Amino acid sequence: MAVAEERHFGRAAERLHMAQPPLSQQIQQLEAELGVTLLHRTTRKVDLSAAGLVYLDRARAVLAAVDDAAAEARRVAEGMQGRLVVGCVGSATYSLLPAFARALREELPAVDFVFRGEMLAPDQLESLLSRRIDLALLRPPVEHSALQATSVRRDQLIVALPEDHRLARRKRLKIEDLREEDLIVHASGGRSVMHGIVTDLCRSAGFEPRIRHEVAETSTLVTFVASGLGVAVVPEPVAELGVPGTTYRPLAGKQGIELVAAVRADDDSPVLARALGLLARWQERTRPQAR
Repeated sequence: MAVAEERHFGRAAERLHMAQPPLSQQIQQLEAELGVTLLHRTTRKVDLSAAGLVYLDRARAVLAAVDDAAAEARRVAEGMQGRLVVGCVGSATYSLLPAFARALREELPAVDFVFRGEMLAPDQLESLLSRRIDLALLRPPVEHSALQATSVRRDQLIVALPEDHRLARRKRLKIEDLREEDLIVHASGGRSVMHGIVTDLCRSAGFEPRIRHEVAETSTLVTFVASGLGVAVVPEPVAELGVPGTTYRPLAGKQGIELVAAVRADDDSPVLARALGLLARWQERTRPQAR
């Protein structure tokens, strides 16, 4: 390519920082391998043959592709390009995921992000271990040795009520106030962390919860509350879902639930590292506003 562009062996050799004789020999070897004449040489100049013109175009394309491959490899190694699948529990789907997703797309526009909301914690853990997702935003515990988790935030618990419910006239509720109420909770059988938390709260207050409906999705739970089918104890961010007909009241005490970011312990993906760093910085910026 250097010889073809310079049309002169001496200038091409100088451009390539090499002596002219080895360059002439390499061109001759190339022509011999191809079985065609690429250059017409005279004592004054070098011209390209028709075959040489075609070969030059293809050589430029090959070298450009090599440069592109190197640049792409660097972007992947730096976490600026790739793919990341993020799972999220229901309450964080509405409060954290929209802003977090926008921040990811703004900072890492070349990364293909896939978001899966309304995933129960056990489903996320299973999906992490089977490599169907790469980052899980879920409620603890995360006890598998192949996984590691870091705290994102702590959410207070509140009570979701139908707007016309008698308890909606109060500013704050105690768990004992729900003794005679029909409860709507997330799925049982170890499928939802919130199910166990609500059950334990009620039993610690001296009564067995009167569970009338179990649901898999937080949006369904709040819709059931709005329909007057019962009340629910939920993390505070659920209030941001904004389903008409539902109102919320703080739950007395210091009951709360952590939101954690879980990943595979052996996952050294640069994209994942950038996403976790962005999540930490974004949470730090929003924490004073949240308080």
